Amino acid sequence: EITYSIPEASFVHLSIYDILGIKVQELVSDWQEAGTHKIKFDGTNLPSGIYFIKLEAGGFVQRGWMNKVD
Repeated sequence: EITYSIPEASFVHLSIYDILGIKVQELVSDWQEAGTHKIKFDGTNLPSGIYFIKLEAGGFVQRGWMNKVD
């Protein structure tokens, strides 16, 4: 589960990228109200490794990473 907050209502993109920068999954592509949101992430079809998370909401951009271990 990924928890994120956006500062104002806007169109939100939340995507997961592999170590090569290839988008492997788009979790959110929708209008959302300001506040804290949660989304379930099912990475069972992805191999172990480091993945990057990119959140875009209006002019706000945040990046992070996660380590998936099988």
